[in-house]
Amino acid sequence: MTASAAPDTAPPDPPPTTPSGALHRLGRWCARHARRVIVAWLLVLVAAFAADRAWGGTYEDEFSLPGTTAQRGADLLEEHGSDLRGVGAQIVVKADDGLAAHRTSLDAATAGLGRLPEVLTVAGPLTTPGAVSADGTSGYATVRFADNPATFDRSYLDGVDRAVAGLRADHVSVDYGGPLGQLARPKAADGLSEAIGLVTAVVVLLFGFGSVAAAGLPLVTAVAGLAGGVAVLGLVAAAVTFGATAPTLATMMGLGVGLDYALFLTTRHRGLLASGACPQEAAGRALATSGRAVLVAAATVAMALAGLYASGVSFIGSLGAAAGITVLVAALASLTLTPALLGLTGARVDRWSVRRPVAESEGDDDTWRRWAATVGRRPWLFLVVGLLVLGVLALPVASMRLGHIDAGASPTDYTERRAYDVISDGFGAGTNGPLTVVVALDGTGVDRDAVAADVRAALSGTLDVVTVTGPVAAADGGLLTATVVPRRGPEDATTTALVHRLEDQVLPRALDGTGAHAYVTGTTAVQIAFRDTLVERLPWVVGVVVAAAFVLLLCVFRSLLVALKAAVLNLLSIGAAYGVVVAVFQWGWGGALFGVTEPVPVESFVPMMMFAIVFGLSMDYEIFLLSRIREMWLETGDNDASVAGGLAATARVISCAAIVMTSVFLAFLLSTNVVIKMMALGLGVSVVIDATIVRLLLVPATMYLFGRANWWLPRPLDRILPRLDPEGTAVVRRPESAAVRGTETTV
Repeated sequence: MTASAAPDTAPPDPPPTTPSGALHRLGRWCARHARRVIVAWLLVLVAAFAADRAWGGTYEDEFSLPGTTAQRGADLLEEHGSDLRGVGAQIVVKADDGLAAHRTSLDAATAGLGRLPEVLTVAGPLTTPGAVSADGTSGYATVRFADNPATFDRSYLDGVDRAVAGLRADHVSVDYGGPLGQLARPKAADGLSEAIGLVTAVVVLLFGFGSVAAAGLPLVTAVAGLAGGVAVLGLVAAAVTFGATAPTLATMMGLGVGLDYALFLTTRHRGLLASGACPQEAAGRALATSGRAVLVAAATVAMALAGLYASGVSFIGSLGAAAGITVLVAALASLTLTPALLGLTGARVDRWSVRRPVAESEGDDDTWRRWAATVGRRPWLFLVVGLLVLGVLALPVASMRLGHIDAGASPTDYTERRAYDVISDGFGAGTNGPLTVVVALDGTGVDRDAVAADVRAALSGTLDVVTVTGPVAAADGGLLTATVVPRRGPEDATTTALVHRLEDQVLPRALDGTGAHAYVTGTTAVQIAFRDTLVERLPWVVGVVVAAAFVLLLCVFRSLLVALKAAVLNLLSIGAAYGVVVAVFQWGWGGALFGVTEPVPVESFVPMMMFAIVFGLSMDYEIFLLSRIREMWLETGDNDASVAGGLAATARVISCAAIVMTSVFLAFLLSTNVVIKMMALGLGVSVVIDATIVRLLLVPATMYLFGRANWWLPRPLDRILPRLDPEGTAVVRRPESAAVRGTETTV
């Protein structure tokens, strides 16, 4: 027997005839005027692409961290005109016969680099203490730019190549490190990943639904929505700074949800056609029912992505906004272009088939209906098994280490990786991530030389510090700057501990009583501050997103337990996805299969981004399933039958949609960017977990156990909450009882 959380109550009254709501009218209109809608979409796409080409912006990784010591130190360097201001990058050189034999070409290269635009200073290897290795064969020139060279146009590299051409002609190897090496990375081949995702989608949809048209229509809608979303994103990028990974992330999200939404509508439309509805009416009713779920799902995903602004870091918030733009455009395409294409196809939607076309569950002998009945017979067993699987997958999260993935994880044929390796071999890995210590003396009246000596002594005696250069005074005398080389590389945990030790203990003790203040800055310190900021803000993002989604589900489904269950189960599935990412990338379990040659920390912003995206996508499937269960509950008042029927009706489409979206995400594992690989694997695994363990085990098991209490909502809360019902449907009040007193049901 199935346990129930509340005594039986009377079933809801039969719903009145549903009036023709906004979505119903929209679906019928688009189906009846299909050619107009399709032509309008074509014109909009052409105009959007033309506008993007003419006025679209660029994508670059720029962010500030106000209130952090790293940001304050960088600001002081700019204010005082220090030689260490700007953004530094290394030109790494190596000659087997020794660099001293190539002094003339090295001097010429240094002079040529100094004449490039955006270059503030150039320090050549032979004129900079410690810039040549002990054996004399390798060294580096430090070039400081007014802006981050990673954001420059790739044509800038032509000037750099010309400046060092003499060295290469003199048989000296030259590679670019730091942000200049990032600029030289090969252009991402995202087109291949998109093609693989689309081809996989065709195969899955043909196998799952049997009809060529039923497989093709969602693909057309998804591609149109993605194209429009990317064009709109380019236009917005002219006014808003988006990170370099924003287009890739937006493509992954736009293509994935676009396929899901269009597939969900197409499946419902075909089911209505099979029941005898004409094509136009079927399109209208599909939009009135499943279209409502699409609208709510898209709003939930966009809301979750917008919640990233709660991090207080504009860089993170803008990545969420970029993905949100393509999600909303994909939803718009699904709600307008899909019914138009279905109306144009008419009753011929299943004419070209590769097997017997199917749409939804067909009778009690259907596989999914039998599975639903199996879960209903032993809900406690399936609940415990599902929770155990999620718990085991989530275990690695306890050892998660956040950090920045440096050039040491890049492919060996990248110039930034070759530069990293030459520096590591000749000077130690810490030279790839030097720290800059800034001491502000303005208004202190202290003995500058004495302070410099104390700071140098303190830095030199600190654990995990290899060398200290300086401190030296800025031109105006108000600032002292020193360069500290850590023992380990930028991504190593000991380097992070060193930065915190310098900020919290070493420098405050060295300056005690002087009135001077010290700050640790530089690229590595900024990345550590970025990580610390995100760790501090992650609970806020989680709280904002979960609370907003909880309220939205309350308004839509009018159920306290349904909304609470959805939030809790989604958090569990996210934890499991985190665990897989930690095991593969941080522990190195199978990382080589994905092109990751060594264990790396989890990129600092990945957990926050994954949370917002996965939470939103999980809600997609939750809403698709719950919408159908609730629809049946309003018709029958039988909770168990509604759970079984809703699961059976949506399991095929959710499973196919999950396979398609997983293939889209996992195809981006072909990217050479380790962060993109990390996101792709995490998102792909999360979809698999959500569509199987959560949607097929945990959701039906809990809803069977809760019984009629699934649909309970306290009357005071029911009066306060707005009713999110785009169809303008009526409200049916149930007879009150002790268990459901105060409940209202919208039909």
